[in-house]
Amino acid sequence: MTNLSAIQAALREENLDGWLFFDHHLRDPLAYRILNFDPPRTPSRRWYYLIPAHGEPRKLEHRIERNMLGALPGVTHVYSSWATQVDGLATLLAGCRRVAMQYSPDCAIPYVAMVDAGTVELVRARGVEVASSANLVQYFEARWTQDKLDSHLAAGQLVDEIRRRAFEEIGDRLRGRELVNEWTIAAFIRQAFERAGLYTDHGPIVAVNANCSNPHYEPHPENSAPIEQGDVVLIDMWAKLARPGSVYYDITWTGYTDHEIPSNVQNIFSIVAGARDAAIAKVQTTIANGQPLYGYEVDDACRGHIREHGLAEYFVHRTGHSIGEEVHGSGANMDNLETHDERRVIPWTCFSVEPGIYLPEFGIRSEVNLFIGDTAARVTGEKQEQMLLI
Repeated sequence: MTNLSAIQAALREENLDGWLFFDHHLRDPLAYRILNFDPPRTPSRRWYYLIPAHGEPRKLEHRIERNMLGALPGVTHVYSSWATQVDGLATLLAGCRRVAMQYSPDCAIPYVAMVDAGTVELVRARGVEVASSANLVQYFEARWTQDKLDSHLAAGQLVDEIRRRAFEEIGDRLRGRELVNEWTIAAFIRQAFERAGLYTDHGPIVAVNANCSNPHYEPHPENSAPIEQGDVVLIDMWAKLARPGSVYYDITWTGYTDHEIPSNVQNIFSIVAGARDAAIAKVQTTIANGQPLYGYEVDDACRGHIREHGLAEYFVHRTGHSIGEEVHGSGANMDNLETHDERRVIPWTCFSVEPGIYLPEFGIRSEVNLFIGDTAARVTGEKQEQMLLI
């Protein structure tokens, strides 16, 4: 399992008496990843696993599913009836006043809100306060190893090259007077990913004009817009190496299909790029100075730049998300819009910075990935400085 002594040290740092894990029918993938174990079968009965801040872990399993937690260290208790489950849970929690669970007050951080309200009520009824495990989850789930960073950088080189070729493909087809649409280029990117040994769970986004203003737009053969002269084109693409343990690289670039970019389009790109750079500067300066940094502060720096230009109403999503083995990871998000993310941005984590302005006629987004090292933060790939002329 994940290093027990490290978890216990983190619990003491957070002034917690324990971390209570709970699952039923594989509802909490975080529990299995953090504890680093695979159940022998899908649990059809509830199990509980308490790691105390001091001492030996404690397990509670159903009598007909003995050894469900056999791979984990600790003393095992069993239950069968509802009453013995409640008694067993009280035994597990003996001596605890405050424990962490995969719970988020007001569901502010849904990525860690895995435990149902009834189970939280059951624990509270034992006289134990339930705290969010969000900080612990980030520490033990969202931090990268050197291998993960290396996989991200390798994926980034491949994705950046495919992104470059995708925009070139649009230009070549337009100059050759060939028909080209959003779906054509999305398929081109997916095929290039496969040839390069990259994996993505869905996407990419290839959007034209008004479709660029739908942040989660994806083209399909039946609704794909043509790409023609005088169009804004947005490509958002994310992928990782197709091997276990790899992490994602996630970027967005925009271009214009003509010889000159209209002033209104150029102006929006400049504001978006300025907001992106304001967020990067906030992160890099704070980390270099050894000061604590929180997710909501990065969003404030980015959104504030757009607000200064009177366009805040057109920036409709958070500034960025945690990145890991899933493209939206379980670490701190750069968010003071959709949630007030108070999690500290910690070393060896990575997240996107991706402001966007979405007008009725067109939208612009610019996305980079920031990796937080021990004493410095860096953009891990290419950063778009100018709107592309396609």
